[in-house]
Amino acid sequence: MADVKKQTGFPSNAQHYVFAGVLTLIPLWITWLVFKFFLAQLSQAGMPWVRAVFQGVQTFAPSMSEWLSEPWFQSALAVMFTLLALYLLGLAATRVMGRRLLGLLDGLIEHIPLVHPIYGGTKKLLTALQQKPKHVQRVVLIEFPSPEMKTVGFVTRLVTDKDTGQELAAVYVPTTPNPTSGYLEIVPVEKLISTDWTIDEAMSFIISGGAVAPDHINYAKSASFATDAAPSADSSAREPPMER
Repeated sequence: MADVKKQTGFPSNAQHYVFAGVLTLIPLWITWLVFKFFLAQLSQAGMPWVRAVFQGVQTFAPSMSEWLSEPWFQSALAVMFTLLALYLLGLAATRVMGRRLLGLLDGLIEHIPLVHPIYGGTKKLLTALQQKPKHVQRVVLIEFPSPEMKTVGFVTRLVTDKDTGQELAAVYVPTTPNPTSGYLEIVPVEKLISTDWTIDEAMSFIISGGAVAPDHINYAKSASFATDAAPSADSSAREPPMER
């Protein structure tokens, strides 16, 4: 009798364990896909430098060109070059001279018709997300896509209705799981539901499809806090201090 129970119970146990294995593997698989994507982008950006180094080594040290020609080594070296370039760019952006050079670059891009709208719009969006808007929180809920439903959005700026003087908010609504695409909604400020979430918490909520989020959310009415207070943890990214 015991053998019969073991035989009938094995398929259900196997199905349970396989399902548990799939649930364990999915987060690792998604993390690997995201990591692989960024790694490929970093490798592709630094590959021209690696090819230049390879040509120089092949000319002056042919014996070293064999292991330098390995694809895995070139990809790793390209990632290192790209990360080093990003570090130096960030370091220069915090210096007075570096900011002056970036200002000259901005002025040059302003005279390029097709490039300026994309570059200027992206830069203004990043700048807006680094600064806390006045009188409202950064992370809010709005009625979207219907009055019976709400979604998480980021207030990018406040504007005023020219005819009525009503205060309006430009709210960016990211999509799941790719927050780089989304919708731009213009919503009256009084219809915003402010939350006490930080940008990091909101982004984790969006990317994970709601699986990763704080235990509580202000769904019916706004969170109670001083909206005129100085920016706190709500601003997850701050402009680095300028050094001399």
